[in-house]
Amino acid sequence: MTETKVHENLTINPESMAKPSGYAHGMLAGKTVYLGGQTALDKNMQIVPGGIVEQFKQVFSNILTTLEEAGGHPEDLVSVTIYLTDVDDYMANGREIGRLWRDMAGTKYPAMAGVGVSRLWQKEALIEIQGVAVIQDRND
Repeated sequence: MTETKVHENLTINPESMAKPSGYAHGMLAGKTVYLGGQTALDKNMQIVPGGIVEQFKQVFSNILTTLEEAGGHPEDLVSVTIYLTDVDDYMANGREIGRLWRDMAGTKYPAMAGVGVSRLWQKEALIEIQGVAVIQDRND
């Protein structure tokens, strides 16, 4: 009989982010990081003002902060799903959002999906992003 190794999943909740209640910002299972859906919550549990561009910046910052806390880098993202309450607004601001993505994560893009929804958990939220990353071995 062979012995099975049990790997414990690690909860990822960066101290620089709002403290979660009833969920985790991320979970590390082996080298895979499951990034929980992030809205534009700041450290004080408030949705940042300023529209879709400012909310995207906060949401994506939350995603990358969680990924980095797990030991990953933006280029480790393999899948991202973006939920939007106003797809047209997102598309109208696509150039600025694309510039922010490149500034924050570079130009290695993961598989992506954009999904229009009627609303998100916080009624002020315009966007939510969740993702999956696989941490690569690096010889730094």
